[in-house]
Amino acid sequence: MNSISRFAAAVCAAAIALAATSYVAAQSYPAKPVRMIAPFPPGGGVDASARIIAQALSESLGQQIVIDNRPGASARIGTELAAKAAPDGYTLLLGSVGPNAIIPSAYRNLPYDGVKDFAPVSVVATSAYVLVVHPSLPAKSTRELIALARAQPGKLDFASTGILGGPHLCGELFKSLAKLNIVHIAYKGGSPQMTALLSGEVSLAFASLPTAMPYVQVERLRALGVTSAKRLATVPNLPAIAEVLPGYEVLQWYGVLAPAGTPREIIAKLHNEISRAVKTAKVREQFQRLGSDAASNTPEEFAVHIKAEIAKYGKLIKAAGIPVE
Repeated sequence: MNSISRFAAAVCAAAIALAATSYVAAQSYPAKPVRMIAPFPPGGGVDASARIIAQALSESLGQQIVIDNRPGASARIGTELAAKAAPDGYTLLLGSVGPNAIIPSAYRNLPYDGVKDFAPVSVVATSAYVLVVHPSLPAKSTRELIALARAQPGKLDFASTGILGGPHLCGELFKSLAKLNIVHIAYKGGSPQMTALLSGEVSLAFASLPTAMPYVQVERLRALGVTSAKRLATVPNLPAIAEVLPGYEVLQWYGVLAPAGTPREIIAKLHNEISRAVKTAKVREQFQRLGSDAASNTPEEFAVHIKAEIAKYGKLIKAAGIPVE
């Protein structure tokens, strides 16, 4: 055997050994507790979603999935920590549209790459926002609201929970597709946003279903539509905004990601367990209480979705002229 043949044989043997090692590691995974980073404080959608899926995985994998809340810098601190963790399957991230799609689409000098630094596992849940207006506003449908805004350019305003948050981008996409001049007013969180809308300080807002619907039910707010592409089973009488504005869709999503380089066998094992978990009545009901729909997709589908979301929001942010750091 010549030197080239010996080298090729050595490379082949090394590849087989590495594959065998990865397979054995995946078969025994997890052999110890797994950390799941939630880059937001306790409470709220990301933390609650992390706890739901962590409990389900703990039961199916036979090892505890420990939630590690690492808030700060609009979730950038915890997301960076996950991106730079060892790719061994023992650190996971409960990602969401903000830090994993919107922020990467808006900022150039991030300490992590929203695509290259992560190995997507699966989406676990999605949720829509609802367009609500103050009852004093003479608009009883999305179509009527658009007509009113066009007749009074610059007179209507919408409240958000902060710049680049989901409710803000809901409003910007609404303005863009309907070609409206509506003023954005940013508040510091959901509670101030709702207070402003309930008092009539602002005309309208996009809010989470659990936040807004109790006020709709007692007629302190009027709901006009949901931000999903189609109507929701939980509120079937509410039209999708897309019925009036084709192409309109803004969803919050939550999903599990691992650091890039995590063995494919481990990613596949986690995906299979998540896929099974989100189909159970227990997990679906837990997410429904949060105003979310349990869901799953393949790692490849999740990767494509993240790239598409980054492109979508990057285009919207640029077109709207939203200032970023």
